[in-house]
Amino acid sequence: MSVQIQDPVAAAPTTAGRRGSRMGLVLSLTLVGLLLLLCIGLALSTETFLTEKNITNLLRQGSMVAIIAVGQTFVIITAGIDLSVGAVVGFCSVAVAWLMVHGFSIGASVMLTLFLGMAIGAFHGFGIVQLGLPPFIMTLASLTALRGIGLLVTNGATISGLPDGFTDFSRANFLGVPLLFWMVVVVAVPAYLLLQHSRWGRYLFAIGSNAEAARLTGVNVKVILYMAYMISATLAAFVGVLLAARIGIGNATQGEGWELQAIASSVIGGTSLFGAVGSIQGPLLGSFILTTINNGANLLNVNPFWQRIITGGLIIVIVYFDQLRRKRR
Repeated sequence: MSVQIQDPVAAAPTTAGRRGSRMGLVLSLTLVGLLLLLCIGLALSTETFLTEKNITNLLRQGSMVAIIAVGQTFVIITAGIDLSVGAVVGFCSVAVAWLMVHGFSIGASVMLTLFLGMAIGAFHGFGIVQLGLPPFIMTLASLTALRGIGLLVTNGATISGLPDGFTDFSRANFLGVPLLFWMVVVVAVPAYLLLQHSRWGRYLFAIGSNAEAARLTGVNVKVILYMAYMISATLAAFVGVLLAARIGIGNATQGEGWELQAIASSVIGGTSLFGAVGSIQGPLLGSFILTTINNGANLLNVNPFWQRIITGGLIIVIVYFDQLRRKRR
């Protein structure tokens, strides 16, 4: 008679999972409603919001924040943080531009840049897993170092003269929707399947809940943490490529502050900074809510400094309510 051995994480009771799914659906619908209200309010407040040019610009800008927010979510679910994603974006925009102006094909330049992002993520994983450094310190140090390396490579200048075939991609549409927005779909679908419908995704939540308990049940915590940081950095590298295509240059200072946008988008989307709670659709909606707020503020000639105040206030309020929710559990 054969004996089946179940995955202890997969065999956990499903009641909490179903309850979490219902809460996630309610939150997603709430975020969709909030986004619609913002769009209606801005459409009534300014004539330029619903113009084709503005909507296209909003989708393109929001798409890049959305992609790095997805990567950030994988890390935050493990109760970690990646402060380097903005610097990775700027550094990889320099990398892909440098490769192309030095004779590499567009395809080779993009692939090498993505591998570079993966290597950066592996480096973060090494520092956190093998050296025992706190994720905050490891990725903060990487943020500073990558900015410096990018500025050294370019001597503080920008790299221009990129091929038309590369820059034309960012201006192209498919079915009337910018290709940059379709890149969100390309990222979100496999990310959703990995997080919500795979053993690896369940392991991420288990580590965020209690890393030691996950290890005792047989989860290879070190490998999963490596994976989370590699996904985050690779998606940031991908955004660096998209940004270089959009603005037509490689610039090490690009992406400054985007790590905060990614964290805010993830938190607004329901991801808990304490780990073990998160989704893919939440950060996507959160990123477009933030982008819409910023876009509306620009159209209404609101002082841009208020945009940062609003973002910071949203994070404080949402984290406060997340703490209250955790205390009630």
